[in-house]
Amino acid sequence: MVTAVASRLQALQELLGQQGVDAYVVPSADEHLNEYVPEAKQRRAWVSGFTGSAGDLLVTRTGAYLFVDGRYFEQADREVDPRQIQIHKLGQPEHKSLIEQIQALAQGCPYRVAFDPFTVDVATYREWQKQVPLVEWLPVTGNWVDAIRGEVPACDTAPVYKVPALWTGGSVADKLTQVREQMRQRGATLLPVTKLDQIAWLLNLRGADIAYNPVFIAYGVVGLEQAWLFTNLERVPQEIQAELRPYVQLHPYQDYERVWAALAAGSRIWLAPHQTTVGTWQVAAAANPVWVEGLHPIEGLKSRKSRAELAGMEVANLKASRAKTRLIHWLLQQVQAGYTLTEAGVAAQLEQFYRQEEGFLGLSFNTIAGAGANSSIVHYGTPDPHRPLGRGELLLLDSGCQFWGGTTDDTRTLILGDADGVQRERYTRVLQAHINCARQVFPQGTAGHHLDGITRWQLWQVGLDYNHGTGHGVGAFLNVHEGPNGIHKKASHPLEPGMITSIEPGYYEPGWGGIRIENLYQVVEVPRQDCPSHLPQSWCGFTSLTYIPLDPRLIVWELLTPEQAQWVKDYHAQVYQRLGPTLPGDVAAWLEDYLG
Repeated sequence: MVTAVASRLQALQELLGQQGVDAYVVPSADEHLNEYVPEAKQRRAWVSGFTGSAGDLLVTRTGAYLFVDGRYFEQADREVDPRQIQIHKLGQPEHKSLIEQIQALAQGCPYRVAFDPFTVDVATYREWQKQVPLVEWLPVTGNWVDAIRGEVPACDTAPVYKVPALWTGGSVADKLTQVREQMRQRGATLLPVTKLDQIAWLLNLRGADIAYNPVFIAYGVVGLEQAWLFTNLERVPQEIQAELRPYVQLHPYQDYERVWAALAAGSRIWLAPHQTTVGTWQVAAAANPVWVEGLHPIEGLKSRKSRAELAGMEVANLKASRAKTRLIHWLLQQVQAGYTLTEAGVAAQLEQFYRQEEGFLGLSFNTIAGAGANSSIVHYGTPDPHRPLGRGELLLLDSGCQFWGGTTDDTRTLILGDADGVQRERYTRVLQAHINCARQVFPQGTAGHHLDGITRWQLWQVGLDYNHGTGHGVGAFLNVHEGPNGIHKKASHPLEPGMITSIEPGYYEPGWGGIRIENLYQVVEVPRQDCPSHLPQSWCGFTSLTYIPLDPRLIVWELLTPEQAQWVKDYHAQVYQRLGPTLPGDVAAWLEDYLG
């Protein structure tokens, strides 16, 4: 029997032969470099069957290769047939990266690799060319997966709507002024805007073209005197169009390449290599503009939240904390009463608690509810309706939602029944790692990679680690993952006041289970009076936005330092102070007892 994956791979391989190329790259991203993409753009998933939000596919005339990072090692093993697609787990011995695999296939001989230039960013393309200069990289017209897939449903029909002024932190005119000020400083006259969260932030608009992300499919361009928006205008209400017209020229989405090519002539274009596709770069390059390179200005502006955005994030995360605390109370009651629960049932009940909070607009990603061995799958986004929760198992519950004004993301690991010594010891080690990062004070200019090692140190001391980043930026009623800030081994951007980041160390062991403890934190200025005069006087630290109880049954207090133990006590005091008065009476009484 020929499977759907085998049939699709064969069709793509036949197309490679017809076009006279040796390989074709199918990235996980779409034309807007989205992490989460609409169904119509899930090309890699359609060809390979792998549904993770990251991971690239290389198809050759005779084989196929999938490249995934540590978040998806187990998921790839479950979803991908190794007889059809060879899985490469990045960073593991004897596993190759995309570049290394192409080098092995080419073996110094002429080799032609095609790709859709609108699905690859300029920085990645340059790295390909640098690392494998003898390979002929071919940006081709049209997407070859689309060519074999046939007609797919439209993905740009959801209504576009305004964000209330209470939550925006600035008008469209104000934000355009901020962007143009940076453009003038860099000598740029034109700025392409490819990323959807950048467009949504700039224009104070939201949509629902992509599940969990309140964005809409569009391109944008900012000039020193005018701006342009390219989208399906039929779903943009007339009153919004009227409000935009003093600042923005409106065009149908399909006009983007034509208008962009005309604008590029004689311009000085700001190129952000990591946020601009090769396709957009090529269209403009044909007009021979002058290029000015740097981090996209909207990326930095968007990450440093305004007072209004910070207030919205605080309110949203408090609502999410209340809902999840109610879920923990409900869950432990159900377990104690002997009811049979499933992973999907827990996820559904959590969503019900979220929906009871005012201003709830939806989840910010598919809830991860993994019990027992499933808790070791880092991005286990398919809670099983038939998988019962067993006593003595760990339950990893990672979830988030969208509210007017804010986006949330948090993780708690709970024990269902009684914990054994290994579960308690490893949970405590992860908790120590979390506390070490959350307590850290650092001089302004410190990058995320510095804090990543500080966080992992406690785990490394006992031979433990986790194969994902320690933290990521979070948007204000936008994408749950955003840059440029983060806390991971490659995070080079400084953490600045007003940024939001997660802190989420973990530990995962296939067949045993997984642990993750995640809060969202705001980066804040911290006064330091004890610094020598020659050191920076501006220091930063973290203040929590998440207030959900940790599982005291899993904490080995003897392992904590006095400072770590005090942090837990202070944190739990804040949880009760902030949530207690707003919870139903029975839940508030349980919380007080639960926290001891």
